[in-house]
Amino acid sequence: MTNALLVRAGLVAVLIAASGAAVGADQGAKGWKVPRTADGHPDLQGNWTNATLTPLERDAKFGDRLALSKEEAQSVENTEAEANERANAPTDPKLGIKDLPHDCGRGFTGVNCGYNSFWVDPGTQVMQLNGEYRTSMIVDPPNGKVPPLLPEAQKAMAARMAAFRGGGGSADGPEARSLGERCILSFGSSAGPPMIPLLYNNNYQIVQNKDTVVILVEMVHDARIVRLGGTHNPSDIRKWMGDSIGRWEGDTLVVETTHFRRQQVFRGASENLKVTERFTRVEPGKILYEFQIDDPTTFTKPWRAQIAMNQTNEKIYEYACHEGNYALPGILAGAREAERQAAAGEGAKKQ
Repeated sequence: MTNALLVRAGLVAVLIAASGAAVGADQGAKGWKVPRTADGHPDLQGNWTNATLTPLERDAKFGDRLALSKEEAQSVENTEAEANERANAPTDPKLGIKDLPHDCGRGFTGVNCGYNSFWVDPGTQVMQLNGEYRTSMIVDPPNGKVPPLLPEAQKAMAARMAAFRGGGGSADGPEARSLGERCILSFGSSAGPPMIPLLYNNNYQIVQNKDTVVILVEMVHDARIVRLGGTHNPSDIRKWMGDSIGRWEGDTLVVETTHFRRQQVFRGASENLKVTERFTRVEPGKILYEFQIDDPTTFTKPWRAQIAMNQTNEKIYEYACHEGNYALPGILAGAREAERQAAAGEGAKKQ
């Protein structure tokens, strides 16, 4: 977690007052030149964040509209800041347990929620690229939506969701739990590829030399190594976050990743998934991060998105997931206790 998260509650009032200035800010600078490393390639190194209020998929009400007006973007930011202020307000000590909110969908303040708003840091601004306030990260298809799944992929997704909702076998052992719960990979697709922002820990550190680019992900402390040049490993070698090979196309770093492990499922994608990423320094303190998803056995067509990665002066602290993971043994222990109680109940019926 960064220092910014710790002071977020105190900044809400400032954000409301300053949102107009934030929306209108433009980092572009006349005469700016792309910083370069000793080998002449663009320097991508530093700490970056992709936190944003802009969603991956576009709200249907915008149709094919890619950008908001300045006033619309300001309204979105104001609404979010006001919601954060309410979520961070002290709980009335006079309220009883039954009077506290139980809704985990907004602000994460409910009694039964895993987090409250203190832990949530999705961003405070609408994503801005090319002077536009984006309605979605997805730019192709034009409607900003993930293309439909193919019939077989739909069946596989439905089966996974049914098993998840029904709890069937989901606590038989640690291997049945999600990768995030097991501290193997970040929740969602923060580690990637593709690297998509989540509710918190949306920070990355990039280090590069002439042969390699390393992307350290704050969430679950993942590190992806991109080899520059060369070829992919044999297809029977499967790694978490896949096998990434990079190359320079002018001033853009292009990274192609294949050979994902079967357990690393991205929106229903199969082991045939290929992710092509593009990293381009477009202005001071900003990287244009683009990705394309290709999986002919899952999606009806390829799809593409753009995300702004903004430079941050915040430090990235170690995400010590395993060291503090009390949830996983608790889940498994709870399941074993439920099984014992069920067995005892069946035994009592037979007597």
